[in-house]
Amino acid sequence: MADRTGIKEAVGSHAAARAEDLQREYGRGGGTVRALRGVTLELRQGTFTAVMGPSGSGKTTLLHCLAGMDRPTRGSVWWGGVQVSRLPERRLAELRRSQVGFVFQAFNLMPAMTVAQNVELPGRLAGERVDGAAVRAALAQVGLAGRERQQPGRLSGGQQQRVAIARALVSRPSVLFADEPTGALDRSTGQEILGLLREGVDRQGQTCVMVTHDPVAAGYADRVVVLADGRVVDDLDRPSAQVVTDRLSRMGV
Repeated sequence: MADRTGIKEAVGSHAAARAEDLQREYGRGGGTVRALRGVTLELRQGTFTAVMGPSGSGKTTLLHCLAGMDRPTRGSVWWGGVQVSRLPERRLAELRRSQVGFVFQAFNLMPAMTVAQNVELPGRLAGERVDGAAVRAALAQVGLAGRERQQPGRLSGGQQQRVAIARALVSRPSVLFADEPTGALDRSTGQEILGLLREGVDRQGQTCVMVTHDPVAAGYADRVVVLADGRVVDDLDRPSAQVVTDRLSRMGV
């Protein structure tokens, strides 16, 4: 079992996650792409942050760097009091499995497995003992109690995304990262998922960071960070969907 004490003890006196002068470049020489250009961002524990901006602004790159799925070229990423951007890959992988959760736009479920087996899968791949009670609790948290033995193909799109969220929550992560979690869903189902993420913040003290292009989705957040050309260009406190729409319109999005 991965050591779970590292950042969970530290988060009480630190931001849940933060980036300092984060830079990420791809390629070399004349073909270099600067996806992030010195992003500094602090994510307070128990808050919901939406990251927005035009296509190619660096939103997903920022999310992947914050979640430890990509290494910055320069700068640092911290989870609580631990600078994870300098950890050896094996140690980073251990912390990532236990300390952060990630939800993708595509549900990334295994169709031949049951709902419960999909939720268990990351732990099994890591060679960890499966806690059946934790799996059932995570499914109950997302409104899928009693669906453990069903296969994903028998569920609606919204229910499949709930399974993906349960999979991300089963390790009780300090931060939940979500990349366009409602992008493949209709408006009504998407709002159900957003309500679930909001509830996790309000009732469970979860920290959530979500990339989205949808001003309505961003309206569920406490804070909206706007990127353009790899830089933070705006930081909005509890904006309405209309305020977000107006701000993006001025950017030509």
